[in-house]
Amino acid sequence: MPNLAEFLTRTAQRQPERPALRLDTQITTYAELDERSARVAALLRAEGVGPGDRVALMLPNVPEFVVLYYGILRAGAIVVPMNPLLKAREIGYQLGDSGAALLFEWYQAPGEGAQGAAAAGTRHIVVEPSSLAGLLSGHEPLTAVTETAGDDVAVLLYTSGTTGRPKGAALTHAGLRHNTEVNTEHVQRMTAQDVVVGCLPLFHIFGQICAMSVAVHSGASLTLIPRFDPATVLEAIVRDGATVFDGVPTMYAALLQHPAEVEVPTLRMCLSGGASLPVEVLHGFERRFGCTVLEGFGMSETSPVVTFNHLDRPRKAGSIGTPIQDVEVRLLDDEGRDVGPGEVGELAVRGPNVMKEYWNLPEATAAAIPDGWLRSGDLARQDEDGFLYIVDRKKDMIIRGGYNVYPREIEEVLHEHPAVALAAVVGVRHERLGEEVAAAVVLRKGARAGAEELQQFVKDRVAAYKYPRMVWLVDALPTGPTGKILKREISAPTA
Repeated sequence: MPNLAEFLTRTAQRQPERPALRLDTQITTYAELDERSARVAALLRAEGVGPGDRVALMLPNVPEFVVLYYGILRAGAIVVPMNPLLKAREIGYQLGDSGAALLFEWYQAPGEGAQGAAAAGTRHIVVEPSSLAGLLSGHEPLTAVTETAGDDVAVLLYTSGTTGRPKGAALTHAGLRHNTEVNTEHVQRMTAQDVVVGCLPLFHIFGQICAMSVAVHSGASLTLIPRFDPATVLEAIVRDGATVFDGVPTMYAALLQHPAEVEVPTLRMCLSGGASLPVEVLHGFERRFGCTVLEGFGMSETSPVVTFNHLDRPRKAGSIGTPIQDVEVRLLDDEGRDVGPGEVGELAVRGPNVMKEYWNLPEATAAAIPDGWLRSGDLARQDEDGFLYIVDRKKDMIIRGGYNVYPREIEEVLHEHPAVALAAVVGVRHERLGEEVAAAVVLRKGARAGAEELQQFVKDRVAAYKYPRMVWLVDALPTGPTGKILKREISAPTA
């Protein structure tokens, strides 16, 4: 039975009293996690949710996310993880596109979920610890795990690239199991004695698989941190004796710059992904905290890991390492031909980790996987030892503090403003966040609007991490012979 929830049931049978989740001083054992997820499966059945139905989660890193996630899977339904920071219009789109039957929303959210659910016609349940416990207490646990096929979809994760509205990457039980197993056994070398720091958002595939799923599979403990803060992370590492930390480069920089002198002798290894980790930060972090940092590469569409540096092999700073077990990569030119040694090409991926499809988008799926090889949109080169290096992003995606921001989405919002004629959203370098979102705007003839007004217009309609912190007005945008906007020629004005 390839159902991803089987990892939980097996671990709970093997070590029921082992702490599965920690949140400050609150501890949830594997037996408790298993029993509560079985009650979620019963609740879903009572709600009419069956195998293959979609159920959305919009929660931060709290135990309830993990309980609901595994409950949905064991019911045979599909998890649709969503960022709690999304606004109603974004929520409504993802719920409607996925056809979600139900949305679970964390009680501290500002009600955007309720509005989005209403627009999509999706049932909506507000989750807080006491209310969920009360709700589940009325349902006897469904201990059996629903049988699924390997290519059945387990998780529908929305990602938009640069070509318009978000697309649902359909990730299978087999693909997610493979990625979990390889990461557990070959990358992180996890055991039941490990304690993983879970500050990466669980609604994102990196935290979901490399922290949560790996911990559950190995029987390790997962320390949940709802909001990243360097002091909080260091305190949790010391308090819980954490051995593994997963993060994005901005987190490593923040921890390295934290002024407190904190000893973390239990920390044995760290994983970095989401963007390139500056070599200076990598070396500085390893010197200060005395642990190994492994850098790798992955995508939502690849469940997520494609390559990594490994503990038992030589590492190369600045490299994303080599392909993980059973995964193949190629570097291709624009015609789909392999590039020569040392040359730059688009990274293409083939293996059990690659998504099944973009949900209900056969043309987009065919464009992304034209010949069995997923085109990543990232440009890379390979050295003589087989180590890969990301050179640039072929796509225009902006990575702001570890969050993906897609320019086309923000441009479409700007174009909704009645004064806007043209808009181009680009990423500009930022010392702390890696990149900042910026927008150059051309107004309609005779229209009036200020930069602050346009910024607020977008801020009111998208998640807080997406809106442009820099907006400036221009008379025209640079274009090529066909009229296409040349973003590479756009630069932010200097103060």
